[in-house]
Formats: sequence, structure tokens, C-alpha cells
Amino acid sequence: MAPGSPFGSGICALMAYLHHSHHVGFERLSRIAGELFGLTISEGAIANMFRRLRTSMDAATAAIRAKSLKARIIASDETTTRTNGVMQWQWAFLSSDAVLHKIASRRARSVAEDVLGQHRPDVWVSDHYSGQQELGREHQVCLAHVLRDVQYAIDSGDTAFAPHIRDHLRWTIKVGRRRDQIKDSTLAAYAAKADNTLDRLVARPVAHPAGRVLLKQIKAWRGRFFVFLKNRHVPATNNISEREIRPSVVFRKVTNGFRSDWGAQIHAGYRSVTGTARLSGQSALSAIRDLVDGRFAPA
Repeated sequence: MAPGSPFGSGICALMAYLHHSHHVGFERLSRIAGELFGLTISEGAIANMFRRLRTSMDAATAAIRAKSLKARIIASDETTTRTNGVMQWQWAFLSSDAVLHKIASRRARSVAEDVLGQHRPDVWVSDHYSGQQELGREHQVCLAHVLRDVQYAIDSGDTAFAPHIRDHLRWTIKVGRRRDQIKDSTLAAYAAKADNTLDRLVARPVAHPAGRVLLKQIKAWRGRFFVFLKNRHVPATNNISEREIRPSVVFRKVTNGFRSDWGAQIHAGYRSVTGTARLSGQSALSAIRDLVDGRFAPA
């Protein structure tokens, strides 16, 4: 039984799981407790149940952050959320063995810098938002985002430049998916081919206005396209971050956001704990039960 609570750790973990993983609101949680378990749990009692998680959630998040600060490759993304009707930003930071969520009032680069402290990973993976730049020694831009810009140029009427860029980037992504089957020397040759082909494409004159805008973007990001062809552990896209943050987007749409600052921080902690646990094969419900029982430790 959680200290100060009349309810056992199993009920507490289940309520947190249903709320944060399945977006069940407090009113429905109260009804579920009564109809399934014969328990009378008011919405206020559920709120108090979650509030008591704050100390253990903060400790777990600190441990997860410590693991993140040892990572050589970090991928990151951010999305809007709402707290007390005010727009805020939820950031996600992913490495091979840790997932850290942070809800902040800003979208500025300083949020990521506060998380990183003095740590500077070898590679940072993100989209091309300015607040995600200059955070690693190298930067792999998300090619899925680049391809969206390319498609926009095609849809705007550029049929001479953008389609060639699209085909080339798709080819490099396909190569990236086969990296575990490719020898180092062959991968190096592919990386050189990727660079040389892109150099040749951007050297051509571009007539269409949308194509010229795309050309300018590509030249600005030129050195950040093919890091994944030189480092086998770097993804070509930032899809892992988008997948990690998507459940919180759904949560926001279903619940209309958070009604308290502590609720927002509990959600960020929950997503950090369950996201990190998933990397080692542990389910969200099992991880949050370990947290409530004081047994959670990042693998």
C-alpha cells in the first residue's frame, strides 16, 4: 500500500496506466474502479493518488537523465501541450537505453541545453528546427522531414530538380536499412556516392521558384544528410522520436491537456519511465508497478 493512501500499489499503478497510456479521464477511472473492482474512488482521491507518485517519479527521471548523459547518440523531438489552458512544449530525448520526457514553457534550445548540461553527444538526430541545432558534435537531419519539403516543391510544380533529390534520398535511406548486411568498405563507397551525387544535383541551375527554395535549404543542411552512412548506429530519420511522442499528442487531444503543473510533470515522468522500460522489453504497467513499489531502476 502506498504511504498515506488507502489503496494498494496495484490499484495505484493500474489507475496511472489507464490514465497516461490509455487516456482515460478521472471521471471514467472512478467509474471503472467501482464497476470492475467494487471500489469507491473519487476523482479527488485519484488525483491525490497520482500526486503521491511525484517523489518516486522525480527520482526515476533523474536516474534516466543520468543514463541519457552517457549516450553517444541522442534523437529528439518536441510537440505542443497545454497546462492550465496555456500552451507549453513537451520534449522527448531518446538514446539506445533511455527515454526522457520534459515539459517546459519554451521551445528554445535552452531546454535541451538544460537537460544535457555539459554533455555533448557524438551525434544529435532531429528535424531542422533551429532549437535542435548545435547540440551534438555531428547532426543527422531527419530525412523524412527533408522528403516532405521535397514533395512540397514537387507539388508546387518543380519537375526538374526536386524529383531527382527525392529519388536520391530514398536510395540512401534504402542503403541505410541494409547497413547490417554491408561491409565497411562497401558502406564507405555508398557514402561517397551519396555525397558526390548530391553535389552534382545541387550544382545544376534550378529554374522553378519552389525548386530554388529547396536548393537553398539543401545547401544550408548539406553536411547533415548522410551521417548515418558513416555511423551504423545513427538512424536516417527521426521517426523514433515521433513515435515516442505521439501517444502524448493523443493524450492531449483526448483529455484537452493538463489542469495543473504537477499533472504535467507526472505525465512527463510516466512517459520517461515507461519509455525507458520498453527499451528493455518491460511493459508499461509492469514498469509503473515497480515504480509504485519502489523497485524501478533504469536497466
